[in-house]
Amino acid sequence: MKIQIINGPSLNLIGKRQTDLYGVTSFDEFLEKLKTKYSDIQIDYFQSNVEGEIINKIHEVGFSYDGIVINAGGYTHTSVSIADAISAVEVPVAEVHITNILGRDEYRHVSFIANACLGSIMGFGLDSYRLGIEAILEIAS
Repeated sequence: MKIQIINGPSLNLIGKRQTDLYGVTSFDEFLEKLKTKYSDIQIDYFQSNVEGEIINKIHEVGFSYDGIVINAGGYTHTSVSIADAISAVEVPVAEVHITNILGRDEYRHVSFIANACLGSIMGFGLDSYRLGIEAILEIAS
């Protein structure tokens, strides 16, 4: 079983950026906990601040992995191209967000990628990623 986690813009700053919203744990620290918890699964991680690189990664793994967990960051609310890339691949994709995007600025209430994903998980902090993995595991079994 192989799951790809993809993070979008500024999510490389988790643990440093707006810690009141995103917490003080870095994503690398959290990723190690996920890999320990799911030691029987290959969990790969990719982060980019560049939309095209995110699309390329979706295309790269979208036919060979068992699932993708994606937090597209700000591209969630702007990128038809990422939504199209998700729609074009065969693996299930779970959309996740650390914060509850529906409880934030109004422009964050719309997700351009939600329709292309199997579902959306938001507001559970970094644990949203674990819940996304659980959703992929349930679908894949």
